[in-house]
Amino acid sequence: MTPINDRILDAVDQIFDDEVRFLEKLVGFRSLRNEEAEAQDFIAEALRQRGFTVERLRTDGSKIGHHPAFSPATVDYAESWNVVGRKAATGTGGRSLAFNSHVDIVPAGSGHRWTSPPFQPARRGDWLYGRGAGDMKAGLAASIFALDAIAAAGLCLRGEVQVQSVVEEEITGNGAATLFSRCFTADAVVSPEPTDEQLVRANAGVIKFRLETKGRPAHPRDPESGQSAIDLMIRLIGHLRTLERKWIGERQDKRLFRDLPNPVALTIGTIEGGDWIASIPSDCTAEGRIGFYPGEDPKARAAEFEAFLDRVQAEDPAFAGERLAAVSWVGVMHAGYELAEGSAAESILRSAHAVTHDGADLPSYVMACYLDAAVFAVHGNIPSLVYGPIAENIHGIDERVSLSSLKRVTRTLALFAADWCGTEER
Repeated sequence: MTPINDRILDAVDQIFDDEVRFLEKLVGFRSLRNEEAEAQDFIAEALRQRGFTVERLRTDGSKIGHHPAFSPATVDYAESWNVVGRKAATGTGGRSLAFNSHVDIVPAGSGHRWTSPPFQPARRGDWLYGRGAGDMKAGLAASIFALDAIAAAGLCLRGEVQVQSVVEEEITGNGAATLFSRCFTADAVVSPEPTDEQLVRANAGVIKFRLETKGRPAHPRDPESGQSAIDLMIRLIGHLRTLERKWIGERQDKRLFRDLPNPVALTIGTIEGGDWIASIPSDCTAEGRIGFYPGEDPKARAAEFEAFLDRVQAEDPAFAGERLAAVSWVGVMHAGYELAEGSAAESILRSAHAVTHDGADLPSYVMACYLDAAVFAVHGNIPSLVYGPIAENIHGIDERVSLSSLKRVTRTLALFAADWCGTEER
């Protein structure tokens, strides 16, 4: 290990308690969709204090349907703000780097089922608990404090560096798309999502949908005169499992996906129907997502989904050939990507990981979900490395992140940034 590496790693250790306190403050913000402003104000001020030039950019809904990186959305983006901190290169000859993280989180669900309140971060042993602690506020903190450690070690980076804190990752990806469309790019992008200290080799494409079924409301004294929209939705979801099985079967021709039991993962995340306990329900809605494989056009997959829905209504007697079901697109409609092996960025990350893991090789795996890294990889052909800490119960109850893992990841990211961008003495 080089003397510079020693200085950087010592600096990470010296400021790690500050990093954990920073993360605790960040987890305390309820940065749900369209409620991220307070957390983003916190990030913006933290970056300003560190000498970054900070820009706030509203998520740009005007590009939906016009720019391929953007996905359908159903909300007003008036208060949907992304934050970017930029620090210019010192000297010449360095490569640029963007750390991309999302500050938005999913709802905590049944808060009474958590061991401690989801927005009151709690340390228990090696774990920090709280909604968003793992996905992915820990990664955002790690990227900021990795750069802090380089500065504390008395070093400057010879390449421009960005810290991107975006919104909308959990639903549309339009925060990252906004930054990409505004040319906030770099020679490499690192996204410290919770990956259990592994590198993501590929991710799935994803489309997110809303289904609606229309029944005939009726009184329970004459149930045969009505038709339940909820029953129709249950039938429709059952049919969609057939489509899911078909798409899963296609994995045999996909080298990186063939060993996954379900790389498609049809998920029905919400369902709502009926308006009175003693009535045959008139309407039902359900929202969900389904995945597909890198290299495929998300619009083509959406068209296949729509055609399948048409066939169901034509062939299932419950729908009587009528248009009793409809689909609309309400979130991510984006392709997946494969990270080509052998890039200089991966090689440097591999070396940094070996230093912080006693010489161990960097493992990799496939993540069958949407990642903002896909925006930069698919549309910019930019090496996009997804690598972050160990976390458990993400999107679940008692979400938590390992603090010892967070330290290792911060050390790895600091070494990576120093090597990738190049350093010189302050």
